Amino acid sequence: MKRPTIADVARRAGVSKGAVSYALNGQPGVSDATRRRILAIAEEIGFSPSSAARALSGATAAAVGLALCRPARILGIEPFFMELISGVEAELSARSYALTLQVVADQDAEIAVYRRWWAERRVDGVLVCDLRVDDRRVPVLEELRLPAVVIGGPGHTGTLPSVWCDDAAALVEAVEYLVALGHRRIARVGGLPDLLHTRNRTEAFERVCRGLGLVDAVTVPSDYTGEEGSRATRRLLSSPGRPTAVIYDNDVMAVAGLAVAQEMGLAVPGDLSIVAWDDSPLCRLVHPPLTALGRDIPAYGAHAARNLLAAIGGETVGAFQDETAHLTPRGSTTPPRSGERVR
Repeated sequence: MKRPTIADVARRAGVSKGAVSYALNGQPGVSDATRRRILAIAEEIGFSPSSAARALSGATAAAVGLALCRPARILGIEPFFMELISGVEAELSARSYALTLQVVADQDAEIAVYRRWWAERRVDGVLVCDLRVDDRRVPVLEELRLPAVVIGGPGHTGTLPSVWCDDAAALVEAVEYLVALGHRRIARVGGLPDLLHTRNRTEAFERVCRGLGLVDAVTVPSDYTGEEGSRATRRLLSSPGRPTAVIYDNDVMAVAGLAVAQEMGLAVPGDLSIVAWDDSPLCRLVHPPLTALGRDIPAYGAHAARNLLAAIGGETVGAFQDETAHLTPRGSTTPPRSGERVR
């Protein structure tokens, strides 16, 4: 898809390029009616004055965009994104590239940001997080031909390259570890249900539990926040036949779950074993320290940034499988009490 130019606006408005310049820059020289018509046409075709300036100079933006559809307050406390961004920044700064970060309310707003960045030549490429099944962002970026790397998968990325991890294998490792300890009632507090990696984890959890004969296994959806993680934990621990072990889809929810268990008078790990996804300082600072699935998240971000810079440079980039998260046992997991080892 060709970026609009000042000549495209002038042609559609039936005026000179100079008149378009006057109208867009708020200068005298055109009538109010003509100015309104030019501004409407510019907005319709996605043109902005800065795009013309960059097009004439042939300059690149020397910047990469990252739009995140998460509440800003959550980004400030969730170690995953901070570590991911640190890895991205390390790779970009070595190449004198900047990172343009914007928090958006929903996917429509995110798509609008991509279109604006593309029209104004604000960024040379984008990183895409939180992939969904039949994600509407993918065909838009393909249409714009804006270099992009999806952080997620496998699959559902269209022609866009991706960097992804095998979450299913990591989930299986966690469940098999808990079963080896003797747990038979295992629950999971999952992330946002419409995210592809959440779906992959849920399917893997159900599959491995079914294969191991864990008939009481259940996943409770959540939104990665401590508040929702607490509510989900309270429901699970208040239910008949409460689980003896819970796997959480992020560290923030796992720490919140630990607090709820202790508030309810349950000993961790004596009465309840806890496993967190994405090891972080939070997991190691609480008592007991949390057993966690961990990987090198800054390296994950660096690999995504490196592949995006390669795509911006015109190289052919495909799907890259990063390392799988592996379990680090700590003090939050132990065999269940003998009376709870239901067979």
